[in-house]
Amino acid sequence: MSLSNLTSRISGFHRMTMEERLAAVAAFAGLEDTATQQLRRAGNIDAHLADHMIENAVATIAIPVGVATNMKVDGRDVLVPMATEESSVVAAVCNSARQCYDSGGFVTSLSGNLMIAQVQLVGISDPGNARLKILEHRAEIAAICDGCDPMLVKLGGGFRDVEVRLVPSKGGTMVVTHLIIDTRDAMGANTVNTMAETLAPSIEQWTGGKVFLRILSNLADRRLARARAVWPVEAIGGAAVRDGMIAAYHFAEADPYRAATHNKGIMNGVSAVVLATGNDTRAVEAGAHAYAARDGRYTSLTTWEVTADGSLAGMLEMPMPVGLVGGATKIHPTAQACLKILGVSSAAELARIIAAVGLAQNFGAIKALATVGIQQGHMALHAHNVAIAAGATGVEVEKLAAILVARRQVRPDVAAEELAKLRGTA
Repeated sequence: MSLSNLTSRISGFHRMTMEERLAAVAAFAGLEDTATQQLRRAGNIDAHLADHMIENAVATIAIPVGVATNMKVDGRDVLVPMATEESSVVAAVCNSARQCYDSGGFVTSLSGNLMIAQVQLVGISDPGNARLKILEHRAEIAAICDGCDPMLVKLGGGFRDVEVRLVPSKGGTMVVTHLIIDTRDAMGANTVNTMAETLAPSIEQWTGGKVFLRILSNLADRRLARARAVWPVEAIGGAAVRDGMIAAYHFAEADPYRAATHNKGIMNGVSAVVLATGNDTRAVEAGAHAYAARDGRYTSLTTWEVTADGSLAGMLEMPMPVGLVGGATKIHPTAQACLKILGVSSAAELARIIAAVGLAQNFGAIKALATVGIQQGHMALHAHNVAIAAGATGVEVEKLAAILVARRQVRPDVAAEELAKLRGTA
């Protein structure tokens, strides 16, 4: 299959067996046999690797990896691996992407690959004067930072700027130095932390103060991923559906109680791709929620509008500190296989695809909320989990799940009752 003929619209994908889906994905991504075999293994991480990834390892836990179809990002069809335990997440992305596929899919951009390291200075009687002293040493700061990672500099990254903030606190005014570092295709936590720790003694010498914390910030607002898409009104069910979705957005924009759940839905998609590629889900989650409150009030990460022709336009902007090198991304074989499926060659490209998935996930959630309610689709899929938990096996799972959905009672006690009936033991 030539690259020009690749399409993420794989008919009947959800009805295939797992083996058939894996074969279709392998053909799409051109996976070599070793990567395909890695994805075929249910455990897919050996004890030796697990023992060296974390401390005190005793076991591993497997999370299902699904593939979102119908995704077109910046004109390229892409299949997106998503690692999640939650029902309906992958399906929501597939359905949302299908409804904007013919209008061009998702258009994305990235503000850059800049990360921030913070150096906290305390015990300063003249913080304004100390701030200028630090800024006067900009050239030395650049040399110290770049000296920590010559390879990063060789790759075009390294020190970009320094900022010094005066931060009032209960302990007095702190002088906080921000190192702005281009980490290229790495997430960059280890790199910027090393730079902050290496610079700390010089800041103490220049100012006479005491440095305590020297660490990155996960509010990566110099590394913003953006995605936008347009859904024609006829593709989503008409103007009434569109207007209901706009009303749902207005609720999330105005009320932090709603915004928290609204943004959690976005992160259902975002974190699933972050996890599948071996990146730091906690860093991305922390940055997203901090960014949602950047103006002093927690609000929606997405914006929704009606276009001049009546279509629905959605936009997402959020920090996306992800990488292709370093950490679990580099050593976990399943993460490497997932990156091969995505076909990305840079951290920037990965970040943009993840933003597109987050926007698709948000579309699916607010459309469901504005129409049939979130439970109809979610509980239909969740019914399979409840059926298995009740002890159903083989064909019993589908039969029992269908009964639970028909009764609109997806509960363990009902599942046990109906399973007994199926087996003739009630």
